[in-house]
Amino acid sequence: MTPRSRIAPLDVVWRTCDAVPECLGVAHEPYGRCLAHLTPAQAAEFLRGLTPGQALDLRGTLVSEDLLARVLDGVERHLGRARFDRAVFTGPARFGEVVFAGDATFDHAKFDHLASFYGARFLRNVSFREARFLREFSLHDARMCGHATFDHVTVRGDALFGAAQFGAAQFGAAQFGAAQFGAPPPRGTGNASFGRADNGLLPEASFQKASFQRAQFHGFAAFDAAVFHGDTCFRGARFHRAVSFRGSDCGASAEFQSARFEGAAYLGPMRIVRRLSLAGVRACAPLHIDTGGCRVVLRAAAVLGRLAARLSDAEVDLRDARLAGLSAVTRRSGRLRVTSLDGLDADALTLTGVDLRACGLDGLRRPEGLRLRECVFAVPPGGLGLRLGWPPVRWWSRRRVIADEHLWRGWAAHGRGEHRAGEHGVDEHGVDEYGADDHGAHEHRAGYHGAGPAGDRAPDPARLAVLYERLRPGVDDTRVAADFAFGAMEMRRLGSPRGRGRLLLSLYWLACGYGLRAGRALGWLALVAAVAAGAVCWAAGVRPEGKPAVHRPRVAVVRPAASASRPAHGLGG
Repeated sequence: MTPRSRIAPLDVVWRTCDAVPECLGVAHEPYGRCLAHLTPAQAAEFLRGLTPGQALDLRGTLVSEDLLARVLDGVERHLGRARFDRAVFTGPARFGEVVFAGDATFDHAKFDHLASFYGARFLRNVSFREARFLREFSLHDARMCGHATFDHVTVRGDALFGAAQFGAAQFGAAQFGAAQFGAPPPRGTGNASFGRADNGLLPEASFQKASFQRAQFHGFAAFDAAVFHGDTCFRGARFHRAVSFRGSDCGASAEFQSARFEGAAYLGPMRIVRRLSLAGVRACAPLHIDTGGCRVVLRAAAVLGRLAARLSDAEVDLRDARLAGLSAVTRRSGRLRVTSLDGLDADALTLTGVDLRACGLDGLRRPEGLRLRECVFAVPPGGLGLRLGWPPVRWWSRRRVIADEHLWRGWAAHGRGEHRAGEHGVDEHGVDEYGADDHGAHEHRAGYHGAGPAGDRAPDPARLAVLYERLRPGVDDTRVAADFAFGAMEMRRLGSPRGRGRLLLSLYWLACGYGLRAGRALGWLALVAAVAAGAVCWAAGVRPEGKPAVHRPRVAVVRPAASASRPAHGLGG
């Protein structure tokens, strides 16, 4: 009798159960059936043969709660190589405190009820690729030494990863509860290979990667106090409800490129050693970021809710970002640099305590939506300036200017010599700091960031004058606002064609610094007063003391008048 035909997925490469044509369970010899379709006697014989630490193959098998409990009791909750690919857990799957000494795979598995791995230990790699969890999924306090893969998983209930360790080479290296973590791993160990030690059991002492690419979380996702000893990747993941990373720790990079947050996202307080990449994310609810000591990339991010970023000793890239709600980037401690604002479209963004000395602002789509609080700006080179043009000698005043004016005037941009190898661009692994899809890393490695919306055009004085005017209302410091007003007039003067208008602006600049340099006006007033006083004194005949003048007396001669009785002398007769 010929066996009935069956249609199996292409990735089913094992011999399937002969009991039911539709069953994909792996057949166990000598029965030719899966564990779920064995007779009670055959199942008892199979379970009696289990020993602690042995390999277990339940691929494609229907696993009930009772069957799973009997299997785990048979191996004393200590498994070797465990294969649960395409298995269907019809009841609650409780793997609490189970030790997986070998690789564990749950690819394409389906969990109809609770899936609990509370306190489980995975001494090698673990994979849940394309697994489906119809209820809650818990890896709370679990330990994963090797590579952990959760790509394309779907979790309908809550996902609990609190206090879990990913890529840990040694158990117990971190301390939880008081948010005290061990020393950060050495740089460059985030994507180490899965080597085998000499004993063939444990992986080499290296920190592996945890991957959640394109995972779907329909319930709450909690990663509070989780420790990622290597890189963690959530590229393309979708969080339908709130997600929390409070108190978590990442020893390398945290990648969220193109992720989608439909609920509130709390990324911190958390420690990240290398980079937090949120390039291309879409957040429909508030997005909270609280970290430090790393680079934060928000390129092409769309945040429709409120963005609140509290950073310390960090660098922020907001190129081509769209911020629709009230947004704030605040320096918590240390130094906070903004490397690029090109193409940023923000309704209301407040930058507090950030360093803008090397960040161009010409590429802002709406500069009037920017609020600058206690920010650090560039300054002109101090002292006398000599040049071949007119005037040949110039004294630069100490005023705050934007980096775009630095570029246009040809001044040395602040911080160009601060970029050392390995800090920006491509790291020692050849991985770009903005991810594989970034096309502008070469521009970031340059000393000046943000030459314009297109990134390749030099600033124009006319545009800079308008930019100064549009930025000035958002500056909280009156001195900086006055410097921006001076810069606007200066760019308007230098950008105007030669003629009467430029001459009048030059005289206005020379006389009183566009009405903003009272000292200059007083100096001219003192000079004019001195000149006028000298002229008055000169006109009054004031001479310096010298040889006394000789005065000769004048003698008046009085001639008597002629009369009729006494004719005048010499007349007549």
